[in-house]
Amino acid sequence: MNRVKYASPILIENEYTLVSEKNVRLYDGDQKTSFEGGELIITSHRILWGRPGTIATGQTCLALSLSLVVYVEEESLSTFSFSRSRKIILFLSENSNDQSSGPQSTSAYNFIKLSFRDGYQHNVIDTLKHALQQRAWELKILQKPLGSSSPNKAAPVIKLRTGIVGIERTLQEKQKAADDSINVAFQDLNKLMIMAKDMVKLSQMISTKIKEKQGDITDDDTVKFKSYLLSLGIDDPVTRDSYKSNTRFYQDLAREICNFFIEPIDKMGGMMGVTDVFCRINRARGLELVSPEDVLNACKAMENLNLPLKLYQFSSGVMVLQLSFLDDETVTDATAQLIEEKNSLTCEELATHLGISIVLAKERLLSAEKVAKCCRDDSIEGLRFYPNLFLTNED
Repeated sequence: MNRVKYASPILIENEYTLVSEKNVRLYDGDQKTSFEGGELIITSHRILWGRPGTIATGQTCLALSLSLVVYVEEESLSTFSFSRSRKIILFLSENSNDQSSGPQSTSAYNFIKLSFRDGYQHNVIDTLKHALQQRAWELKILQKPLGSSSPNKAAPVIKLRTGIVGIERTLQEKQKAADDSINVAFQDLNKLMIMAKDMVKLSQMISTKIKEKQGDITDDDTVKFKSYLLSLGIDDPVTRDSYKSNTRFYQDLAREICNFFIEPIDKMGGMMGVTDVFCRINRARGLELVSPEDVLNACKAMENLNLPLKLYQFSSGVMVLQLSFLDDETVTDATAQLIEEKNSLTCEELATHLGISIVLAKERLLSAEKVAKCCRDDSIEGLRFYPNLFLTNED
């Protein structure tokens, strides 16, 4: 909440309203605040929040600049939750500007939540993501061409002359259009270079901290670094048009998926859900999307190709992509060891610890339970797994 400040709801120059929602509450990280039941307005530049009726009358409200938002995601609903409330998490970057005019000067969190008590009427997630991609706050106001008239006055129609004068004027217009296109292209190239410089600087800082062990990496650095990594993709994706045989296409796609996911899957405990694999590989491929059937067939081909990843299916039907050397016993032993280290684990806690989905965490716990490596406690507080003391204690 230290990035939020008091501001006027009057739109600034080149700013326009996108959507508005009612009955919204603000969270500072996971902590509730007194800012509840208000009206939320998302513009091309900011997120505005005010008490009911205050924004419409132009009174001071809370404002968060979209330039501080690094990543947006919707918080998954709990299995036992009967509330209609939906929450959106906004991960924020550091802000060098003076925020003394805000409701809080410091905060222990690098994210805030927007809680929509009655759900939301508009597609707020897509609206926010589109606004972050457009980055309208960085766009410069286009200058009017010389000799242009006022907006309410139509420009006079000039008839082009034929002959040499007409040809020269046509060439001048084409040259001007080409110059404008080149200028726009160089502006996009400059933005790309700025992002690349920021990423290189951030990676060097993280590398230095790891080598010198001079303090931990902050959450802001981690979130910012992940946002840059997610923007990168596969430079030469495999496409079906280049192959006459489906078998060869699936084999090369399997190698591409394996090369892309071997490192993240290794860091996530050795497995990742096939649905997550499908979403991430399509995001990395840009416009060269692949279907769920193509991804599934490519994953099935990995084991025959002796790749370091393979497809595995739990007894419930959930399919994952996992390290090829893993088997049921290795996975259950690792899960049981984690339960013993933590004394007890829920599906949510295991998912957070390994960085995997809750569905996948539940499957791992249930697999360990089937071979008596752990015991469950199903109470009103939810499902929790404990070490199986019946096998470890001789008494």
